[in-house]
Amino acid sequence: MSQKKIVYPYIPNSVQATKEAMLKAVNAKSVEEFFADIPDFIRLKRKMNLPEPLLSEAALVRHVEGLLSKNQSTREMLSFLGAGCAQHHVPAVCDEINSRSEFLTAYAGEPYEDHGRFQALFEYESMMAELLNMDVVNVPVYDGFQATGTALRMAGRITGRKVVLAPATMMPDKLSKVRDYVKPDLQVELVPFDPSTGLMDLKALKKQIGAKTAAVFIENPSYLGFLETQAEKIGKIAHENGAIFVVGVDPISLGVINPPAEYGGDIVCGDIQSLGIHMNYGGGHAGFIASRDEEKFVMEFPSRLFGLATTCVDGECGFGDVAYDRTSFAVREEGKEWVGTAAALWGITAGVYMALMGPQGMVELGQGIMQRVRYAVRKLNHVSGVKTHFANTPHFKEFVVNFDKTGKTVQQINQALQEKGIFGGKDLSADFPSLGQSALYCVTEVHTQADIDTLVNAIQEAVK
Repeated sequence: MSQKKIVYPYIPNSVQATKEAMLKAVNAKSVEEFFADIPDFIRLKRKMNLPEPLLSEAALVRHVEGLLSKNQSTREMLSFLGAGCAQHHVPAVCDEINSRSEFLTAYAGEPYEDHGRFQALFEYESMMAELLNMDVVNVPVYDGFQATGTALRMAGRITGRKVVLAPATMMPDKLSKVRDYVKPDLQVELVPFDPSTGLMDLKALKKQIGAKTAAVFIENPSYLGFLETQAEKIGKIAHENGAIFVVGVDPISLGVINPPAEYGGDIVCGDIQSLGIHMNYGGGHAGFIASRDEEKFVMEFPSRLFGLATTCVDGECGFGDVAYDRTSFAVREEGKEWVGTAAALWGITAGVYMALMGPQGMVELGQGIMQRVRYAVRKLNHVSGVKTHFANTPHFKEFVVNFDKTGKTVQQINQALQEKGIFGGKDLSADFPSLGQSALYCVTEVHTQADIDTLVNAIQEAVK
């Protein structure tokens, strides 16, 4: 076969003979005939702008590694970036377990062929339920954004209402995703926050809530890092108006912060990236949803729930789906929502992490993060022209730093920090203009006192 007929040798089925064999198998005379159902107006009528193929695996590896070497990652840089994906310590055992072939390649599968994965996910769900003080936890969905959207749609289905109230401090990217996800069924309205504390404006909440409100949603910790200390009051307002109280949480905070169930949360959701999962470009996320073991909640979960069931052998139990008939796996387009690939591998990883940490480990971890945050806030507030927003409100992991009085923009400061090998905070000036030239900084258990001092000294130099 001539080289001209090989398009890209590392793309499956690109060899002409293979294409012809596939066409013959489906009774199509040509590629054009095979794709005849695709309307002409959406077809690309030119060649794609692709480079010439690399004809060996070695050449391809060298090319890709050359591209990757241009990245600046947290391996080479000291990072204080968070905003939804943060650097945490990943114990070696997490990588050891999730790289095992029976887990790494697991996609779907059923109980009769996949006992190990089902049990591992059941154990994950059990530990998450204990951490959240909830009864039911799902097999992880794509990410925390989807989990939030699904939790809100569950509330809409349960109440039959059409409006969701959410905090104006919500991450804009998350808000955009959630709005798109719930658009067919729900409208999301924002409740303003107190500019001095960051907390939700309760007067505004009482004014906005009504007979059409399906859910009141808060994040605790919030996107801007502060703890919503009024959470119990917010939940009470929601319940008094017949709405469901949905709370988004970072599970790594629950060793030191009460779980939402303790202050009225009906449905809890979030992302498990903080539980032993590396940051990955476009990956490393998985979303959880949790509720009480009440039929009105359980039957609205669109995703898989793994539980224990007895088998035909006396004394034997197996692991499998609970109420499988409510899912799109069973009833396809008639399901509560369409659910595709679960982020099962990350659920298993988070399960390993929680088993390793144990209750006392989670307490110590949370305490350590809060102590580091308080130290960083105190040190930064001593830098001339620098102040932290909402300084009197308790924070977990993240906090907002303002540079207005320095005369410098966040972009300028981040550039100066990057030149010193530091990733500064997420620039908030476009998303939250009322906060001025502010950035969202993130401190986790990986940061030492020396790391924080290095950051403070670098900012001190940058603002001169």
